[in-house]
Amino acid sequence: MYALCAFKDNYIWLFTDKAKKAAWIVDPGDAQPVINYLTQNNLQLAGILITHHHWDHSDGIKELIERWKNIPVIGFEKSAISSITKRVKEGDEILCGSLKLRVLHIPGHTLDHIAFYNDEVLFCGDTLFSAGCGRVFEGTYEEMYRSLMKLARLPHSIKIYCGHEYTLQNLYFAAQVEPENEFIRAQIEKVKIVLKNGQPTLPSTLTDEKNMNPFLRCEVSEVRQAAEKHVGHVLSSEEEVFRALREWKNNFN
Repeated sequence: MYALCAFKDNYIWLFTDKAKKAAWIVDPGDAQPVINYLTQNNLQLAGILITHHHWDHSDGIKELIERWKNIPVIGFEKSAISSITKRVKEGDEILCGSLKLRVLHIPGHTLDHIAFYNDEVLFCGDTLFSAGCGRVFEGTYEEMYRSLMKLARLPHSIKIYCGHEYTLQNLYFAAQVEPENEFIRAQIEKVKIVLKNGQPTLPSTLTDEKNMNPFLRCEVSEVRQAAEKHVGHVLSSEEEVFRALREWKNNFN
């Protein structure tokens, strides 16, 4: 798996088939990093996976399919992206070279958001981030929380490849929510070193996320109490805790 950097903090994920002659990419917001990598490594583009319609995940499609004609562009069945050639829904299986992936519909950040996964890897776009989650733009907070809980039920060792390098800022917020969480404090120091060395902080794992990601810890008493203190009243469900945390994070600097 290779991380191609785009814009300020986007990741375009690239993986090759076993023969390493062709590559698949996830969420090409910009074509140029993809073209550069494929050219430098003598690879052909075999196909494109799209998690959602936001421009920074999809604007590179047009240039790529003009250069590599007749390749599949795989996205959600109800997506507004006209260049999608294979439309998928929850439960569908796709074969990307030698990699078999399944589809989950995870609305919240956008209504068309999907994830691609198997027992080892998860491409989750802007729904789940390391130590955080995406903003709720099109769906409801309840939809977003249900989507996160879908992802939380995947194998704990699964490697999480999300769409942005937000980990350190997310960890600072997580530490605000749980100041006594030693795992979070340790991760902050670890991530600082990784970033200083110019490396991605991803992939993460669900095991780590369940120890540090406040949005996957809404049932934890310390997280609930922090959210209640922030909003100034009792929260009666995990969904209410999630909404309070997400709105808190929206204004966190």
